[in-house]
Amino acid sequence: MKSLVLFCALIVVALARPQDKYTTKYDNIDIEEILNSERLFNNYFKCLMDKGRCTPDGSELKRILPDALESNCAKCSDAQRRGAERVLRFVIDKKPDQWKQLQEKYDPQNVYVTQYREQARSMGINI
Repeated sequence: MKSLVLFCALIVVALARPQDKYTTKYDNIDIEEILNSERLFNNYFKCLMDKGRCTPDGSELKRILPDALESNCAKCSDAQRRGAERVLRFVIDKKPDQWKQLQEKYDPQNVYVTQYREQARSMGINI
C-alpha cells in the first residue's frame, strides 16, 4: 500500500538521491491546495500521463515512481507517506477516471494493486 500511496502522490515528490532516502525538499507542499484546484491537479495528472508539461517536482515524481512502487516506498519520509495517503484517498474517491488511467499506465498487470490491497483496506482505502 505504501508504494501504491506514493503512486498517487502527485505532489509528494522527492528528488531521488544515491542515498537510501528521497529528498525531503517537497515535504511541506500544500497538498490540499493542489487537490482543491482543478488546474493544479490536472497539471500534475497530465505530467504523469505524458500529456502535458511537467514542473521540476512533477518530473521527479515521474522518475522515481517506478522505484517507489517496486520498493514499497522504502525511501519515502513519513511526511511523504502521509501526503501520499491523502492523495490516494482523494483520487480514488473524487477522481475515479484519473485513478483508472494511472493504474493502467503504472500498474497494467495489477501487480501493485494486488500486492497492497489488504494493506489499503486496513487503512480504509478500497483499491
